Formats: sequence, structure tokens, C-alpha cells
Amino acid sequence: MSVTTTSGPPDCDDRSDHLCGIPDLAAVQSCDEPPQTNNRVSACRISKSGISKLGLTSISSRYDLIKRYTKLMELIAMAKQFKALSSDHRDFIQRQHIFFVSSATADSRVNISPREISALRILDDHSVIYLDRTGSGNETAAHMLADGRLTIMFCAFSGTPQIMRLYGTGTSVGWEKAEFEDLIAQYYGGVTPLGTRQIMRLKFDLVQTSCGYGVPLFDYNGERAAIENWHDNKGPEGIKSYWEQKNLSSIDDLPTGLKLNKE
Repeated sequence: MSVTTTSGPPDCDDRSDHLCGIPDLAAVQSCDEPPQTNNRVSACRISKSGISKLGLTSISSRYDLIKRYTKLMELIAMAKQFKALSSDHRDFIQRQHIFFVSSATADSRVNISPREISALRILDDHSVIYLDRTGSGNETAAHMLADGRLTIMFCAFSGTPQIMRLYGTGTSVGWEKAEFEDLIAQYYGGVTPLGTRQIMRLKFDLVQTSCGYGVPLFDYNGERAAIENWHDNKGPEGIKSYWEQKNLSSIDDLPTGLKLNKE
């Protein structure tokens, strides 16, 4: 039986997150009996709060580490619910490169859309916004008008496994509104990316984290240039023409509320 461990991220010692620096689950091989040797394991870095929670005042053997590691994994696997974002939650969100948005009405199809993390801003512990640029559909906007339920999901594709969901009510702030311009000025440096249709706002009353064991590992290679190239090639008038053809109603023929001109 052997144990392979990995070091945590560079800022591991500064974080209170008890998941910090825990080795990958696949690296730990199971054992039914204590090993005959009593080799001390020092490669695994576990934060102070993790040590405190699990009583890890000393780890004197590989078997001892596995027993405590299993206990920790059981703690991680349990879904936990929170009323608001914590500082650890914010840190987790900021380390991701992508998030997913899900919405529906009582009678519509359920929509799920990926979004780049650069579009997201955390307003406070109960609300976030994200820029919504031109796409082949405009389902989320239609669902916000008709229903309002909105869920945002983040999941770790590297490092410690975890999934986080924000459950709440969403609204669409159209590009033609004064509130849109205020949000752009306050949270996006006054720059509106070409083709931005609206800003989606989520006010959530439930934050849930879960294990994320089933999420595969991926390497981040960067953002695609395709979306910028598409908008540049279309130009402002071409984009509005596309909105008129594709974005005024959902696939279930629900109105999206998207305006072609400022009123």
C-alpha cells in the first residue's frame, strides 16, 4: 500500500478553507489493515482549520493519514447549504474560468448555458450579475420575464473537487435602460463589449456546495477569439439585425423583452 500526495496551491497556508492542499482522492489507495511500517507522511499540506476540525494534531503513519483522509472526504461529500456567500465561496468563484446558468418556466424547456467567468461580478453576499452577449438564442431573458427562477453553477475542473450552486430569482436589465449603463460604469469600467444584449442579475437566498467528485479534470488553455471575431464582423447594425431574426423570442415562442432601439 502506498500514498501519493500533492502540495496545495501557493497561497494554501493563508486560506481558512479546510479543503486547501488535500491530495487528489485518486492518489490515495485503500487499505484494510495498517501497514507494517510507521513512515511519517509530510508531503500532504492541510490547513490549520482542517487540522482542528479533524483532530489531526499529528500524523504518524500512512495508515493514520488514510483514515483521516477518508473522514475528510466524507465531510466534503456532504452537500452544505448557506444563506449567503462567504469569503471562501468568493475565492472559489474567482478561481474558476466558466460557470453555467440554468432557467425554465413551468411549461418551457429547461435551458442551460455556459458563460465565461470574466462576465461575472459579485455585487454582495446575496447577488451577482453577468454580461449577456449575443447568442443563437435568448432563453434566459425569456424565462426571467415569464418565471424568474435562476440557478448559477460553478465547478472545479482542477485542484480540490467542488461544485457550488446559487439558487434565486433573476431579472434582465436591457441594454437600453439607464440601470444597464449604471452597472456598466460601476462594475465593468464603463466598457460595454460589442453585442451585449443585457445584464442578468441574480438575487439568491441559497448557496449550496457539494463534492464534485464526478467532475473531470481539464486544463485551461484560454478564451476563444471566435466570439470577438463574430461581433466585429457583424458590426452594430448587423448585430441588431441578428437580434431581430433570432433573439426576440425563445424556442418556446416566449418573448424575451429584447429591445432593438432605445426608447
